[in-house]
Amino acid sequence: MQLEAQWVVGFTDGEGRFHVGMARHPQMSAGVQVRPEFAIVQHKRDVKVLHALKRFFGCGVVRSNHGDRLCWRVRKLEHLRDRIIPFFDRHPLKTLKRQDYLAFRRVVMLMSTGEHLGPEGLKRVRQVAARMRRQRGAGDSGKVKSSSPRKR
Repeated sequence: MQLEAQWVVGFTDGEGRFHVGMARHPQMSAGVQVRPEFAIVQHKRDVKVLHALKRFFGCGVVRSNHGDRLCWRVRKLEHLRDRIIPFFDRHPLKTLKRQDYLAFRRVVMLMSTGEHLGPEGLKRVRQVAARMRRQRGAGDSGKVKSSSPRKR
């Protein structure tokens, strides 16, 4: 399956998700881990689309999500910064989702320079993440979830 840029934009406008998660993580220098993620979830019958997106961008993983749904997601900072963001800068989203993308982009750029590791940068990340949640109607607490670090 070959994908075209404008198809990817439209599909992302309808199905994509730009998210910035934050979790307490005592081993991180700021005590918090910032986790940006770009993801698209589909029913397992459409797994070919998710693998086509993975090939199109050259990054990410396709994993089980919940029940009969699968998810293609990109979490690696370098892939977000060097592949996902340049694509959506060149091919802008058309819906309100563009606002989430622009906020997401700000967080990824802060992280790329390491600014999120200091108190001021972390405060900015929290503000952007809270704004993204408010735009989606998901509350505005800006609170950090508790999370135990995963073992690798």
